[in-house]
Amino acid sequence: MNIVILSGHLSSAPRSTELPSGTVRWNLEVSCPDPTGRLLGVPVSWEGHVPDTWATGTPVVVAGTVRRRFFRTPAGTQSRTEVVAASVVEITRRRSESAAVTRAVRFLGADAVAGLRSLLGAPSAA
Repeated sequence: MNIVILSGHLSSAPRSTELPSGTVRWNLEVSCPDPTGRLLGVPVSWEGHVPDTWATGTPVVVAGTVRRRFFRTPAGTQSRTEVVAASVVEITRRRSESAAVTRAVRFLGADAVAGLRSLLGAPSAA
């Protein structure tokens, strides 16, 4: 099962890239603490809406999948591993981290959510 849920802060301002198809892809860098408390930077790719208010330090929850993509550069073939976000939800005073996780997970799709529930031993009722 390829499911990722991240909770952390944007470590830089979101950057957009327009693809040849006209789709806008956002590149986010999310800093998440590991079990020792050290911050790890995780690259996130997202094709959703990014509010103008998102900047360095914005707390977010990301739900998606891990993808490794290959591309050509003048130096040869390169690869990048990133999280492809199904959703990115800002944590606010009114929306706690657990509420943001619940909201973000809804966008993963029914099969992924059912698989996650069975893996965690959660009740199957939605």
